[in-house]
Amino acid sequence: MPTAPATDPAASPSPSLQGHTLDVLGLTVRYGGFTALDAVDLAVQPGEILALLGPSGCGKTTLLRTVAGFTRQAEGQVLIDGASIDDLPPNRRQVGIVFQNYALFPHMSVADNVAYGLQARRWAKPRIAARVAELLEMVQLGPLRDRAPRQLSGGQQQRVALARALAIEPSILLLDEPFAALDRSLRLDMQIEIKRLQRQLGLTAILVTHDQDEAMSVADRIAVMRGGRIEQLGTPVEVYDQPRTRFVSGFIGSTNLLPCLMLGAEAGMARIRLPDGAHLAAPLGSAAPLPPGPAVLAVRPEQLMLHDEAADDRFPVALGLALPIGGQTIREATTEGGAPLRLVEPRLGGIADRGPRAWCGLVPGARPAVFPHPDTEEE
Repeated sequence: MPTAPATDPAASPSPSLQGHTLDVLGLTVRYGGFTALDAVDLAVQPGEILALLGPSGCGKTTLLRTVAGFTRQAEGQVLIDGASIDDLPPNRRQVGIVFQNYALFPHMSVADNVAYGLQARRWAKPRIAARVAELLEMVQLGPLRDRAPRQLSGGQQQRVALARALAIEPSILLLDEPFAALDRSLRLDMQIEIKRLQRQLGLTAILVTHDQDEAMSVADRIAVMRGGRIEQLGTPVEVYDQPRTRFVSGFIGSTNLLPCLMLGAEAGMARIRLPDGAHLAAPLGSAAPLPPGPAVLAVRPEQLMLHDEAADDRFPVALGLALPIGGQTIREATTEGGAPLRLVEPRLGGIADRGPRAWCGLVPGARPAVFPHPDTEEE
């Protein structure tokens, strides 16, 4: 178990950071009669950014705080490189944390904020000075070392908070909604910056966020959480293209949910009938087919396309608004049964005039998901 040394020779060079493993085994946290985390298992690989994504109250911040040592679990273990850290206080867990509100000391300069953790660990002054200079250069704040936090922009304050977290050479970096207080352009800049530094230093990191776009762009893998449990864990492409539950399908990206009747499955193809009579053959990939009966078809906007003519595998829709966004057109539509739809079409020099009605079908090769109907699904 790595711990901070009491003294550090000034001549000793600062080692480059390397990724460490983080394992969470059966972690359960309760607040009175409420279970915030319910037997969560999670393994984060060396040099990986794993995002904890989910709605408010799903347990993602509780999981982060438990790893950091701010919250005590009722059951389970937290291990770094295979060694338990459950009995260590937060300041000895060798974990760096970047908070949403930066948590900088307002009376200290930029340099002193970065140096704070090193001074608490009784590093020698020459080494502290060298480490602070190294980190401020890394986050491109060297010329601002003597400024107070109030003299910095939000993005600059977040860079200071990141440098302070990295100063102690943490085994694990924890990012608690680090971009939430930034505007859109600064948020993107900081996402790129953290990804760059994480790759440069080989850091193992956990990012807590409620922003799915942020998780999809920054993380190597995403743990989608709900009700204190991990609903699905996989790469961004896996959780988007192969959602395991209706919740994941609806939470990640935009999804159209259409009631349907599952007729059966053959050779990896599900035979589905929609309420208006259209029959669809949906390739479901590795998803386990449902037994015949009521179901819900979850289909992404880009998996649907409009046609001018009817066919057995198409269903009629009433067209609504058409919104040009860059090279795409976002179309709203409604099925005959009143179900709302959203579709994405490529836009080539304008918006195609389709009139008030059209027929809708699957894009060739589309792989929608089929889930149990809410009335038949066991919770």
